[in-house]
Amino acid sequence: MTDEIMGDPGPSGRFGQYGGRFVPESLVPACMELEEAFRAAWTDKAFRAELDEILQRYGGRPTPVAECVRLSEELGVRVLLKREDLAHTGSHKINNVIGQGLLARRMGKHRLIAETGAGQHGVATATAAALFGMECVVYMGEVDTHRQELNVFRMELLGAEVRPVSSGSRTLKDAVNEALREWVATVDTTHYCLGSVMGPHPYPWMVREFQRVIGDEARPQCREMLDGADPDVVVACAGGGSNAAGIFAGFADSTDSALVAVEAAGGASMTTGMPGVLHGMRSALMQNEEGQILEAESISAGLDYPGIGPEHAYLGELGRARYVSAGDTEVLEAFQRLARTEGIIPALESAHAIAWVIAAAGTGELPVGSTVLVNLSGRGDKDVAQVRDILKGGA
Repeated sequence: MTDEIMGDPGPSGRFGQYGGRFVPESLVPACMELEEAFRAAWTDKAFRAELDEILQRYGGRPTPVAECVRLSEELGVRVLLKREDLAHTGSHKINNVIGQGLLARRMGKHRLIAETGAGQHGVATATAAALFGMECVVYMGEVDTHRQELNVFRMELLGAEVRPVSSGSRTLKDAVNEALREWVATVDTTHYCLGSVMGPHPYPWMVREFQRVIGDEARPQCREMLDGADPDVVVACAGGGSNAAGIFAGFADSTDSALVAVEAAGGASMTTGMPGVLHGMRSALMQNEEGQILEAESISAGLDYPGIGPEHAYLGELGRARYVSAGDTEVLEAFQRLARTEGIIPALESAHAIAWVIAAAGTGELPVGSTVLVNLSGRGDKDVAQVRDILKGGA
């Protein structure tokens, strides 16, 4: 393990006491093969150049940093948005799946499988599979297939097979379980395109590196807008935590920028959880005294997960990043407020970050005149019908 914050965790895949590779023996060779392939690819200038070129011409990078003029005036703090909602497929997920798709092709795998909660990672994986001419199967909790029907159709339109998961809570955790089970059986031909900074090594590190482009772009963009300064606070939502890890990576060495990750109140593993093992990793997890994993609850399917990526657990333990939560009512209000003040409809996941900024500005936790960069990780098209039904029901 390296002592460098957000650096290479080494062969052990450990971030302090977190991370590692807790998988069946049958999957150890696959994880080791993937680590070896990623290390080789990540130092290959041709691979990096192809990835950058595809993300630019196909993914829409670089995404801009935008001022929230009206919201800033209302809150008394300067709010900037890193507009990952403008990337192809509508979220940051495209950064990771293009990278993993290229890596799978390099490894000779012709089939991608993935898990998804809100559907954005599933849509992005299906998109990459279509681009590279690969087969694609996406596992999605049955509950999530209903609240994200639009994304299910998008995946199918892109040529993917969506397999509803009816076990357990029928949400993201159970979709991960099923994807891991299939990977064991089909590893010779299949790459598991895991969507967040979670799971067994090398996934937490590899996905963070594919998402690092967010922070690497955002820091010089902010400095151009802030007369050479970094923002006072960098905020992102966190389920598994890939968009947060991506933007934090650009500011981890900044002594001027505090890092804040916002979990769902019903899935706040960092504030209510304990260290444990799930999905091949040791991290902070919601569990009872017997170590049984508790069910997460969130209005947003993408944050409906009872844990967080191991590097986030480590950053929280170090005190480099702070982990807070936002409740469903606050999130709905933030969803509507950003739409009405800025003409931007955020994903419900991203609205958690906006909700914290609104609350912190209101209490003075964010001092008047401070500058806040929010990673707007996705757009809210997928959530509009769900929010409409909730608001109508509450009327």
